[in-house]
Amino acid sequence: MNNKDIFQESRKYMPGGVNSPVRAYTALNIDPPIIKRGQGSHIFDEDGNEYIDFVEAWGPMILGHNNKKVMDAVKVYLEYGVGFGAPTEIELKLAKYICTTVDNVDMLRMVNSGTEATMSAVKLARGYTKRDKIVKFAGGYHGHFDGFLVEAGSGVLTENIPGSPGVPKGSIENTLIAQYNDIESVKALFERYKDEIAAVIIEPVAGNMGVIPAKREFLVSLRNMCTQNGAILIFDEVMSGFRVAYKGAQSLYGIKPDLTTFAKIMGGGFPCGAYGGRRDIMEKLSPTGPVYQAGTMSGNPIVMSAGYASLKELHDNLDCYKYMEKLGQKLEAGINEIAKEKGISLIVNRCVNMMTVFFTDCSEVSTYSDAKKSNTKMFSRFAEHMIKGGVYVPPSQFEAMFLGTAHTEADIDKFLEVMKTM
Repeated sequence: MNNKDIFQESRKYMPGGVNSPVRAYTALNIDPPIIKRGQGSHIFDEDGNEYIDFVEAWGPMILGHNNKKVMDAVKVYLEYGVGFGAPTEIELKLAKYICTTVDNVDMLRMVNSGTEATMSAVKLARGYTKRDKIVKFAGGYHGHFDGFLVEAGSGVLTENIPGSPGVPKGSIENTLIAQYNDIESVKALFERYKDEIAAVIIEPVAGNMGVIPAKREFLVSLRNMCTQNGAILIFDEVMSGFRVAYKGAQSLYGIKPDLTTFAKIMGGGFPCGAYGGRRDIMEKLSPTGPVYQAGTMSGNPIVMSAGYASLKELHDNLDCYKYMEKLGQKLEAGINEIAKEKGISLIVNRCVNMMTVFFTDCSEVSTYSDAKKSNTKMFSRFAEHMIKGGVYVPPSQFEAMFLGTAHTEADIDKFLEVMKTM
């Protein structure tokens, strides 16, 4: 079957023909390519078309598709079995590796997705503080847990869904909304709900309203405010962890969160997630503490083997982050040059290997409100043109592009060549 036939048939059996909304390309006037395989920085669809991949499965494939070391590690564990729902040595190996190579993680709990990591971290924070309210930021997407689907980014923003039907009012009544990069909005919430806030959860580099790095002074103030008020600071590094730096965005900012959530890269391309942090908080988890959280497939040995191989490869080759920064600089400069030549109003937001091209007249994009002012029709024109030209970019203005170790300068050149013909 070809791309078109597969997508049309899929719509009979899966809502929208997909298993995650943004894949449906509802903001574009083209059908999504049906991906068959990947190799390095390239992916191939069912029609035989080849694309340079700047989506990287929404972040996890930092080492490229079909990385030999990751695949070899998985093959070894496949010989032992697929899963046991019981302790294995490889889950210890990965947990120990993360705790000893990443700052601010004394203990870790493995889960199966970013959503599971964030919702579990919030539950733990509530159990530890014996408080109910949490603060999140407008435009921040922390997964599809009911309590997070207020002023959410990612597909919720792309699809123009106001929160989400199916979420009871009671599920969100303890979710407070602050403005990203605006410490006064956080201060106002703490003044009003002084002894009720259990945690503040934030992406230090937002990736779900487009890429918007937090300002350092904002994060410093946020850290101080949480400490002063007895609230837990949770860094959602599902996207930025192991990506913008091996030790995550918190290492770039020099900020110490109480809990951190991970996913994507730490699974080597397999479904995975984790949350970890201060020992005194983590020990509140069952079975050592009263906060219950469980998962049949958590710590699956196949996933753990892929994750360990991926993280070890990154940690053993830390210069790869300098390489990705170099590619990112080249791509950012090239996009800005093309925009200037063509008289296109845009802003490139980038943090190392995460990037969004905002089509906007704003002088900067540092808040959710700024992001929403973007010309989404212009972005759709851009995305369609790039994809048709063999450059696979996100189909939404409010998602991130990613660079990985498998990308080359030739890949960057091709991106810019295609964009020039837009």
